[in-house]
Amino acid sequence: MNNTLRTWIKDGLWAVAFAGLVAAVIRFASGLGAATGLTDATPWGVWIAFKLCFVALAGGGFTLAAVVYIFHIESLRPLLRRAILIATLGYSSFVVSLIFDLGLPWHMYRIVNWQDRSVMFEIAWCVILYLTVLILEFSPTVLEHPWLQHPILQKIAHWLHQLTLPLVITGIVLSTLHQSSLGSLFLIMRHRVNPLWYSPWLPSLFFTSAISAGMMALVVEGFIMERWFKRGMRFELLTLLGKWVPLPLGLYLILRLSDLFLRGVLPGALDGSWQSILFLAEIFIGGVLPLILLGIKKVRESRKGLLTSAVLILAGIVSQRMSLSMFTMYQAEGTHYFPSLSETAIALAIPAAAILVYLFFAENLALLGAEIPAPTDISTLDDPAAFAKQDTPGRAIFARRSGLAIFVVALALPLMFHPPANCNSQPTDPATLTKALEILPPSLLSSPASCNDRAATPVTPAKGWDVLTINGNNANYTVRFTHQDHQVFLTKELGSEEAACQTCHHLNKPGDQATACSACHTDYYQPQSIFDHTIHETTLGGNTSCTKCHSSVEHLPLTSVICQNCHTGMVPQAGQTAFNMFAPSYLDAMHGSCLACHIQEAQKQNKPELALCTTCHPNGQSQPNQTTANLPKP
Repeated sequence: MNNTLRTWIKDGLWAVAFAGLVAAVIRFASGLGAATGLTDATPWGVWIAFKLCFVALAGGGFTLAAVVYIFHIESLRPLLRRAILIATLGYSSFVVSLIFDLGLPWHMYRIVNWQDRSVMFEIAWCVILYLTVLILEFSPTVLEHPWLQHPILQKIAHWLHQLTLPLVITGIVLSTLHQSSLGSLFLIMRHRVNPLWYSPWLPSLFFTSAISAGMMALVVEGFIMERWFKRGMRFELLTLLGKWVPLPLGLYLILRLSDLFLRGVLPGALDGSWQSILFLAEIFIGGVLPLILLGIKKVRESRKGLLTSAVLILAGIVSQRMSLSMFTMYQAEGTHYFPSLSETAIALAIPAAAILVYLFFAENLALLGAEIPAPTDISTLDDPAAFAKQDTPGRAIFARRSGLAIFVVALALPLMFHPPANCNSQPTDPATLTKALEILPPSLLSSPASCNDRAATPVTPAKGWDVLTINGNNANYTVRFTHQDHQVFLTKELGSEEAACQTCHHLNKPGDQATACSACHTDYYQPQSIFDHTIHETTLGGNTSCTKCHSSVEHLPLTSVICQNCHTGMVPQAGQTAFNMFAPSYLDAMHGSCLACHIQEAQKQNKPELALCTTCHPNGQSQPNQTTANLPKP
């Protein structure tokens, strides 16, 4: 590979990284809703899928460490440093992607709160600890550089060498736990995962596939680095990896196909759907075919045969993880997920940045061979005048990259910084109270979220009993709700106290007379699902209870019964004939419940003041003489 092509590739990687940086600013400034295609109905997307792939490709780290230090196969030691570096970058990419994917990443410190029943808790701790182990394992390679020969640094390097075996053992245990627990994460999502990808053996499938992907990632990396640096690849060692990888790959295929056969799902692979076609391509092209090719010695020991097999295996495993987490995951009717431009930019920027970091280490450390590249002559850096006169390649590269960054940022900003279409729409201002009455109920209660770009705002439960102080958005925009007066008034209007209470307490939960509205209307702006699948599954007897709510196990989400079949005391919300599992936002619930009645009473009693915002929001908290028909958008 000539220098010009390498320069163009690097510039392309920098451009992708710069675009991702712009998208990152937008994501944290605007929130997940405005910057991504994610919704409450589809909370997982391309970032989750990429994270699973990063971890799979990092499987070579613990695999090579076990082979060299536990099984003492010293012939593969030359590949160990590269395997550790790839694993470090893979897990670092996982952590960076997780920071973007979390709604409130600055709350990650709460990981110290013990959650012994949470799969995510175990995953988070394993990732953090294993990444720490990988950094410690790779640190001696960094400390070998001539610039880092200070006695203190060398003493640290000596201590790290002494700790190599304990670190390796710890890393193998942690990565084994983490690779398998990633699969466990999907065991609780049976109702959303396609049957061809779901399996109770997912932990074992994730572990065996990570071993295969990690070994083949080293093969592909070896060929690429040979073209890049014209050195650094030991083909006989890569051939040895190709000889051994059929063991974990074959085990993975046997486990996966056996499980589908035993559960009676395998015939679904022949139903002609696009999912079945994807599954067959994944199994045969990404699994069976390379397994056969690597079993042939002549093919395995040829450069094209080994590289082709490695690429096919990686494609099959990446397809399995992305299909499981994104492509074939069930989406509710009317919801369609497609990653936004900024979401895609961040997803691509993370591996681009990882590749740039790898190239930096490969160019400056003893990573691809025994030699360490000579450090750049920095003697002139102490003399600004001499440095200014230099026309070095480094200065030219810096200038070109700076120009590239400015260009990409200027291009990316107008393309990425666009709000969702619904977020700028203003509510209709009806001319009369009658029109307001026609518009407000039941749309406020039954319509989906009009905007999903607002961060979740904690809702303060109402306090007191006779008079409730409602401060839903914690901004002192309060309402003093005379609970007892409303109860008396509604009892007279509706004829019974039970009907009066059900006007607001429509769930009829145990002790619901004292349950705060925020128990279900948990977000101030967005509708929230009030259905807790885990509670129902646990109460009814675990996974074996599926048929109690679903008549067809093969199509779980499509066959669920309505809530009132079991909860006969539930009362549908206004304008609905069946109970809606999505509770409207706190703002919509409060306004939707109050406004209609206030407008009706304003007309009925000929008291227009009842429809003024100041009726509920006193002390100048709303505009004078403003009616409920033209409420300001929060």
